Amino acid sequence: MTTLADLAELVRAPAALSVPGDVVAGAAAAGALGPRTPALAGASVLLYWAGMAANDWADRGLDAVERPERPIPSGRVTPAAAVGLAAGLTVAGVGLAAAVGGRRAAALAVPLAASIWGYDLLAKNTAAGPAVMAVCRGLDVLLGASGGRVTRALPAAVTVAAHTWTVTALSRREVSGADAALPMRTLAGTALVAASAAIPPARPADQTGVRNGPARVAAALPAVLAGWYAARYGAAQVEVVRDPSAGRVRTAVGAGITGLPALQGALTARGGAGLLGLAVAAAAPLGRRLARKVSPT
Repeated sequence: MTTLADLAELVRAPAALSVPGDVVAGAAAAGALGPRTPALAGASVLLYWAGMAANDWADRGLDAVERPERPIPSGRVTPAAAVGLAAGLTVAGVGLAAAVGGRRAAALAVPLAASIWGYDLLAKNTAAGPAVMAVCRGLDVLLGASGGRVTRALPAAVTVAAHTWTVTALSRREVSGADAALPMRTLAGTALVAASAAIPPARPADQTGVRNGPARVAAALPAVLAGWYAARYGAAQVEVVRDPSAGRVRTAVGAGITGLPALQGALTARGGAGLLGLAVAAAAPLGRRLARKVSPT
């Protein structure tokens, strides 16, 4: 009989902590933080879980060989239940986004859902896989911006998308291991992502022409959080360069997933919501603890 623990493993429940920060970062960048933001974040989580369930349904044959312990090949979740859950979560996610954000949110939630299913069913095992997954995360950031000036959130969307490309590129070598060139490329990408998130937006000086104390702290916060992100995720990739075995790759992928909230926090702080950025970043250590119980990969 399928249990809640089996379903949590199917959808990689702890990894969902890396999702609300997309919406929050997008809303902060677009000046759209408000009562709708938590509901849009909830819609994003539903769509993420849908993608995880659809991923395992699509990979059930391969997992039977490479990961027989996963919920579907082990018999703990039937294929029909997995695809049914994925479809239901997709409808719920798009419906919630449309209900709280109207047409503008629906105009982003629908292509986001289509991109998620397109990745799982078509693109995942092709050269386009990392790019399609990056598009999914970029659209997720823009979903949060749907209540404001969406164009202002494009830099944040591109930053999160670039991070996602690095994680997805590594994840394709979780079973076979990688050559040293791959983690060197993703590490370079991580450095660029962190640098992008660390640059504070222009802020007006006080009347003396010098930033006051709180303004200086606010300006430094994106760099601090981006540095935290780079240190955690970058260190895991350095280990893959030294030892590109499958185990090291999986560890790096996990670090990329659970470390994403720190990057999202930096982007949220860049949008002028420093305290909220700290709250978003706090999901990173929590995600690492939960990942010890349920794998995020």
